[in-house]
Amino acid sequence: MKKILALDSSSDACSVALICDGVVTGLFEMAAKSHTQRLLPMVDEVLHQAGCDKRELDAIAFGRGPGSFTGLRICLGVVQGLAFGLQVPVIPVSTLAAMAAGYYRAVAGDAKTHQNPVLVALDARMNEVYWGLFQFNPHSRLPTALTAEFVMPPANVLRQDQVKLSCHQMTGLGPGWHYEDLQQLSPLVLDMSAYPDAADMALMADELLARGESVSAMDAQPVYLRDEVSWQKRQRIRTE
Repeated sequence: MKKILALDSSSDACSVALICDGVVTGLFEMAAKSHTQRLLPMVDEVLHQAGCDKRELDAIAFGRGPGSFTGLRICLGVVQGLAFGLQVPVIPVSTLAAMAAGYYRAVAGDAKTHQNPVLVALDARMNEVYWGLFQFNPHSRLPTALTAEFVMPPANVLRQDQVKLSCHQMTGLGPGWHYEDLQQLSPLVLDMSAYPDAADMALMADELLARGESVSAMDAQPVYLRDEVSWQKRQRIRTE
């Protein structure tokens, strides 16, 4: 099995994980506004704990978004620097899909909730959420996406056809569920404490690499969903 390092700083959480011979070694911290200071030390610590030299890495995965503009840029910069230096490919992993995958892994023994669709929502600020709807895939570590990934006001999520079809049996996951409009869906299970975790991304990346779904360090890009111009305009409005 390949040795893959995964990093994520797309939210208030910061995490690093290594998968080696099927074993995942990882660190996870709530580190809002300190991702720059924490990512590289966490990389060193994870490699040390796993007894792995970075020159042994076969690939590097990262949470490609959606998520915080700043957090995504920080992570991508670190990943590209490492990948360029080591001459290894990069594996972009959806933050939303990783959260769904982590949930399904955690409830694998619970027949009542394991088959439920999961609506993952991250707070996108400005009264919007990043969200996607996923279903368990028994043949893969990657959940099946039932929708594309979107950014929109929580009230608009309720109007989506696929969400309407799934609302009576879904699980709600992520801090974006703190919006009252979204909670009108009344999910069977609700966990607002869940965040993207590099440990889940490492497991997914192992399968993605086997499929050939990697890119060069130069071609690795984040997925913002919301364009940067809109973000800057709204931020100016809020501060004026």
